[in-house]
Amino acid sequence: QVRLVESGGGLVQAGGSLRLSCAASGTIFSSSAVGWYRQIPGKQRELVAHITSNGNENYADSVKGRFTISRDNAKTTAYLQMDSLKPEDTAVYYCNLRAIFWGQGTQVTVSS
Repeated sequence: QVRLVESGGGLVQAGGSLRLSCAASGTIFSSSAVGWYRQIPGKQRELVAHITSNGNENYADSVKGRFTISRDNAKTTAYLQMDSLKPEDTAVYYCNLRAIFWGQGTQVTVSS
C-alpha cells in the first residue's frame, strides 16, 4: 500500500513563500513520477508541477519561474517550493504518485 501525506500549507501574504512536502510510504517512490495538483472549490483539479523518476520537471505556465518541484528518494519525499505567491495560488494542493495514488491535500491561502 502507498500512503501520501502532504504538509506545509498555510496562510501567507502575497509575495511570500511556502514549501510543501509530500511524504510517501511504500517502496515504489523512487521509480515513480510525482505530481503536485491544486483544486479550487467548484473547479477541476489542475496539474501544477510534475517530476519524473529521472528528475525531469514540468510546470504549468501559471507557476513557471515561481514554483520548483523536487524529490529526495532517500527520504521518499517530494517537495514544492512556492515563491512569489499570488492570491490566485490559493487552493488545496494535492500530491500524486504514478497518477494513481493521492494524498489528503493541504490548504494554501494567499492573502492580498
